[in-house]
Amino acid sequence: MAVFVALGAFLMTLAGGWTAQRVTDRRHLVLGLAGGLMLGVVGLDLLPEALDAAGDEIFGVPAALLLFVAGFLLAHLVERLLAVRQAAHGGEEHNGRAPEVGLTAAAAMVGHSAMDGVAIGAAFQVGGGMGAAVAVAVIAHDFADGFNTYTITTLYGNARRKAVAMLFADAAAPVVGAASTLLFTIPEHLLGGYLGFFGGALLYLAAAEILPEAHHEHPARSTLLCTIAGASFIWLVVGIAE
Repeated sequence: MAVFVALGAFLMTLAGGWTAQRVTDRRHLVLGLAGGLMLGVVGLDLLPEALDAAGDEIFGVPAALLLFVAGFLLAHLVERLLAVRQAAHGGEEHNGRAPEVGLTAAAAMVGHSAMDGVAIGAAFQVGGGMGAAVAVAVIAHDFADGFNTYTITTLYGNARRKAVAMLFADAAAPVVGAASTLLFTIPEHLLGGYLGFFGGALLYLAAAEILPEAHHEHPARSTLLCTIAGASFIWLVVGIAE
């Protein structure tokens, strides 16, 4: 049942990526929406779950928040190191961005989607009702995952075929993750730490790359409204799942 439900996440992820491809003539709106979706996923979904799952404190600060900051800083460090490496070797950049950063970020999205599949499988191990609730939440926000995976990959100048390949990998990841729960489960505190770390990296991409790019050439009210709509959509999804 868990693997069957994960197929719904597969289709929803592809739908999100397909939508991102169809609206390339409104790139600033796509980026604005993607930034809002990522902000909503981090602030309204990942961080609350991370704090619940990883409740331990280190020097008075929740471990999940420390990992959140570490994820943000690591994303910044990786981007700078790759950009410097590209410049030193005369590599191609896209508007000052190293394509490898986009692929690395998309790979992180794939890893996160695999963890979504693990969450579905683990929830069904607890009970059918719990599994259904988690499945609804995962399937709903996988549209945003597919949208963001395709957008991030292309933002850094990667070819369309690479973006499509990462999109399909992101779509297949929940199915693989759900199937893996037949073999093992992840301790809750480790899952909470992972969510905090991934949330920090995702917030960096949204705040430092995607949203500035969205408003660079088209500082329109419609772009801002798309960002608000993206965050509001995640709020709606989280509310329905609860």
